[in-house]
Amino acid sequence: MAFGTSGASGGVPEPGPRGEDGGPRGWRAATREALYGPHGFYRRPEGPAGHFRTSVHASPLFAGAVARLLERVDAALGRPGRLDLVDMGAGRGELIAGVLDALPASVAARTRAYGVEIAGRPQGLDPLIEWRATPPQGVTGLLFANEWLDNVPVEVAEVDGAGVPRLVLVGADGTERLGGPVTGADADWLARWWPLPAEPGLRAEIGLPRDTAWAAAVASVSRGLAVAVDYAHTADTRPPFGTLTAFRAGHETRPVPDGSCDITAHVALDACAAAGTRDGRVPAEGGRVLRQREVLRGLGVTGGRPPLSLATSDPTAYVRALANAGEAAELTAESGLGDFGWLIQPLGITDPLPG
Repeated sequence: MAFGTSGASGGVPEPGPRGEDGGPRGWRAATREALYGPHGFYRRPEGPAGHFRTSVHASPLFAGAVARLLERVDAALGRPGRLDLVDMGAGRGELIAGVLDALPASVAARTRAYGVEIAGRPQGLDPLIEWRATPPQGVTGLLFANEWLDNVPVEVAEVDGAGVPRLVLVGADGTERLGGPVTGADADWLARWWPLPAEPGLRAEIGLPRDTAWAAAVASVSRGLAVAVDYAHTADTRPPFGTLTAFRAGHETRPVPDGSCDITAHVALDACAAAGTRDGRVPAEGGRVLRQREVLRGLGVTGGRPPLSLATSDPTAYVRALANAGEAAELTAESGLGDFGWLIQPLGITDPLPG
């Protein structure tokens, strides 16, 4: 499974208290406590890799591709004396460590690496990686958010019998009921990004907190590239009943906000793209949203089988190349990891990605 994050909790605020009556509350508050509270899912010792498989865990080819992307950003920046690499929602540091290992020595020597995560610093992590609860400011380089935004908690809305979108409230056992009508900024967001027809039962996740989180992440970059990678949808592909779900021990399960499972929902990346343009440093269209298969193939990750002649001339190299081809195929697969959306937002540089 590839929902969830490589540790998608960096920069998410701590949960607020439960309602005075201890009863149901909105999915945003319930999820925030379940994932990031003192006993939350992302503070568990096994980490995200103990519950689901992401591109980071699928193959070191993914970290290698990000390293090549960082090299392109470095070239676009004119190879500065200090090159920043920020991993938002760094989990246990798997991705950022893999990227550093894959960089040429000349680039790695100039790279300052930051893992952004609310969980404590993992044991054995490269001491050159700075571990933080919030991203640094004034970044010159690459800010990379792999499956971070899908775990920024959001409210859920559902259309009632009168055709009115209402907030969905949830109890600690996962039981839902409808609350009051969606109003204010949340209603404005729905009207702009996910308008709900007056058909009872239709649902949407209100992505405003994700827009805000992404805008803040983008604002931390002075020059370089900001990238968000997630299961995503855009205005022409919004699912009619939303995407809220959960994962536990490698299996999809009913979302229950008790800290026992990852709670996640796909991301409206087009809305995030627009939010990231507000300071005027990126194109008016908000950068690009691409499919992971397109990006990784452009960065040299292909699923082609090695020639059979290699099996005769160099059997060891053939086996290695065959394994790489299988991993590349998984990273770029239709109806799988290859369907991830990549939001690409260059800041003060030309777009370093092909196509």
